[in-house]
Amino acid sequence: MRTAPTILHLDMDAFYASAEQAAKPSLRGKAVIVGGLGPRGVVATCSYEARVFGVHSAMPMAQARRLAPNAAYLVPRFGLYREVSEQVMGLLRELSPLVEPLSLDEAFVDLEAGQTAWDAESARLTGVKLRGDIRAVTGLTGSVGLAASKMLAKIASEQAKPDGLVLIEPGTERELLAPMSVRTLPGVGPATGDHLRRAGITTVGEIAEAGEDELVRLLGKAHGVALYAMALAHDVRPVVAERDTKSVSVEDTYDVDIHDRVRVRMEVQRLADRCVRRLRGAHLSGRTIVLKVRRYDFSTLTRSETLRGPTDDPAVVREAAARLLESVDTTGGVRLLGVGVSGLADYTQEDLFAQARTAAAAASAEEPEHVEQDEAEEEVAEPVPPAERRWHAGHDVRHAEFGHGWVQGSGLGRVTVRFETPGSLPGRVRTFRSDDPLLEEAEPLPLVERRPGDVGAPAGSPAAGGEG
Repeated sequence: MRTAPTILHLDMDAFYASAEQAAKPSLRGKAVIVGGLGPRGVVATCSYEARVFGVHSAMPMAQARRLAPNAAYLVPRFGLYREVSEQVMGLLRELSPLVEPLSLDEAFVDLEAGQTAWDAESARLTGVKLRGDIRAVTGLTGSVGLAASKMLAKIASEQAKPDGLVLIEPGTERELLAPMSVRTLPGVGPATGDHLRRAGITTVGEIAEAGEDELVRLLGKAHGVALYAMALAHDVRPVVAERDTKSVSVEDTYDVDIHDRVRVRMEVQRLADRCVRRLRGAHLSGRTIVLKVRRYDFSTLTRSETLRGPTDDPAVVREAAARLLESVDTTGGVRLLGVGVSGLADYTQEDLFAQARTAAAAASAEEPEHVEQDEAEEEVAEPVPPAERRWHAGHDVRHAEFGHGWVQGSGLGRVTVRFETPGSLPGRVRTFRSDDPLLEEAEPLPLVERRPGDVGAPAGSPAAGGEG
């Protein structure tokens, strides 16, 4: 263990919901809930105003609506969240070369490795400055924990929420941990917590008093030894700068089970394309294509196929996913589909099979076969209707006359838009036909106005609040 609190843990406050409030002046100070809005949706995160009503992450959306019927319910905008996350992670990397991201809104930083802190006072000053920089760059708030270990730094940031800073002085850890619930420790979930409770152990101090032998008897050697060490505040895990990505995947849960096999195939193709876009965005390729299918009875099947070499070719991934689908019975209906790529590499080998398919396709184009005619007739017999325009609650739009806004709601052939920007006053609401040619999807605006010369702002970029 270190002798100075030079490990920092940052946790952004209600990240998705706070980003939405920053982007939408009319929602500031109000209950905001972000997640899947269908009957099977769950809460991804919610603002602190919504938590007053008992809403929390991972809660079924239907239950959240009963608890907070007047809250604003929005579909996540992951593109915006990733952009803001990159800004925050950039600030962390200015402090140290050892930054360990845990998610879009959470990370550990080794301040000692960056020589930005060496004792309690310098660590505190660094944490204070970081919180100010995050607010200036993103408009959002984050909570900071500082301690001599990763476990204690994370516990400290939890105590600091929302929008605070807590520093745990080395030497005070056991006294601090003793009265806390056993659920405070990493790896103690509901099942382990209940098991300990039945043995009369409900606090971290009681774990330490029970001793290692008793913990091993109750939980097994690996878990028991680790839990006893944590109760004594022993944690020597280093901050790891790079975590190897093991897979890239996307999945969708459907409000209504899909029974049409043609629709299932189309969804798999769409998911494969999304997966490849994410793969290419990370500058990766992969050898193993994975298909995930959750059926009407909640049974979940996975199928995989390993290629000769890594690929990021969308046609190759689509065809592999389609082949995998052929081995899955979807007769009763499908409630979830997913496509993933694993066996990742940072390069792409030429796909010999793809070359063979290209050559075959060229030969077929020169000399059509009867099979192609049959396929063409089948397509005519089963036309695919054009996709309807869908307007997701909370997503950005632009109207040729009224400027930038966001979707407040849609249905029955209508879409309601509130026209405002991050830098404006709360805007006016207008309703249009859902097929209005003057209305189109738009990219999110920066949460904080960027002037020419600011970091990350292209020359001549417009101010975030200059519209509407």
